[in-house]
Amino acid sequence: MTYRNKLVSIFFILSFASLLSSCSGKMGYGVLLWSIEDPPIMSGTVLPVYIRSNIEQIWVIGIPEELRSDKSIDKIEIPLSQLEFHGKRRRTETRAADFAEFAHIYAENLQDGLPIRESPDNSARRVYRLRAGEIIKILERVQGNPPISTTGEPLPGEWFKVLTSDGSTGFCFSFRLRLFDQNDRNITAQEQIQGDTVRDPNLEMIFSNTWFAEFYLQMINSSRINIQSFERRYRFEPGQDTGVARILLPDLERQFSYERIILEGERSWRFEGTSLSMSLLQNNLLSVQFTDNTGLRRTLSFVVLPTDINNIIMQEAARREELFLSVFNQGPTFTSSNFGTLTFISTGDFAWTGFDLLVPQLFPEETSGVGRINMDLFIAPFFEDSYDGAFTMQFTDIRTNNIFCFMYAIDSQGLRLEIVSGSDIEDFTVMRRSSSPMVIYFYRDSPF
Repeated sequence: MTYRNKLVSIFFILSFASLLSSCSGKMGYGVLLWSIEDPPIMSGTVLPVYIRSNIEQIWVIGIPEELRSDKSIDKIEIPLSQLEFHGKRRRTETRAADFAEFAHIYAENLQDGLPIRESPDNSARRVYRLRAGEIIKILERVQGNPPISTTGEPLPGEWFKVLTSDGSTGFCFSFRLRLFDQNDRNITAQEQIQGDTVRDPNLEMIFSNTWFAEFYLQMINSSRINIQSFERRYRFEPGQDTGVARILLPDLERQFSYERIILEGERSWRFEGTSLSMSLLQNNLLSVQFTDNTGLRRTLSFVVLPTDINNIIMQEAARREELFLSVFNQGPTFTSSNFGTLTFISTGDFAWTGFDLLVPQLFPEETSGVGRINMDLFIAPFFEDSYDGAFTMQFTDIRTNNIFCFMYAIDSQGLRLEIVSGSDIEDFTVMRRSSSPMVIYFYRDSPF
């Protein structure tokens, strides 16, 4: 397809007929942003503009006399996005001079799914996803924040304002672009419109989602959320921005530098140059395969979460605060004749005095007696008739791991604590009791 003169559609707009036959109807001048193949007009050329049609989304521009192959045709239509209108000729020529550095510079996209963003920042909203091999027009160099590589260093490259063949504009980082001068390579009409390129909606769906570790979904379904795990955001990243795919899990961290993503079968792709592949089993379930360092083929599953991960963290934090307040509101001070006084503080902290009989059997001698309560444990269903929940007490002292776990129960008179060994906890859930559990009962200082 070319952007030759479509005389029929021009003359169909009868109200513009006089403008087409007379220079007196000229609106002004504009700078061509995307080169025209037929007639061959290079981007950066200053051109007269006669009509702007917002309905048909076109400009009607004049063809320079020396480029007219048919002297009877002196005007053509081009898409609105391919010309920047400035009105007066002097103003347009000033703009053309400013544009000269990039007037003939285009770029080829090297990575399928590379995003064009709303602003020159890798966290900015995506406005367009490029296909592998797609040609875009470089409009200008801009300042911005470079994407960060998996090593924590900024990626090499620059941010550019760009234009796509269908008229989308935005900002793209050059790390996965190959810039070239049009004078060194002809831009064909086929490359301009990318008409025969088949988009892969399944791959685009993968790129548009965040793929978290499958055990997150298991936590959500069981209502047993480990906030620390969610905050680390264990996930799989296809790396469409950088060409580096990443697997980040508690016991595994791998990255794969690839050349491109190749469709291998129905909803299956291979990351060329690596052992990595992936299959979209369901719209929210992605299977990732790779060969590990021992030569074994491994398969991992990643999911799309049903709600935003930050909402999950906030809801779990609110649940924990509510549990803490349920204990705090029953006291906040509880006393045992043998094991001292335990005070819960509204900020989530605690103070415990008079626990000498627990030293050194439970607490080491250097234990300070102050610290923080974390409602970060759960109890197995068979404990729910006897206990309300479980928490950890982290003492603030010279020991770096002075943390103790307790199940607790609240009644009308006070608070019962049972020490829990770390070996009896699995996946942040108390699964077993000690054969001879230590139970401490505290009376509420001011009973109702």
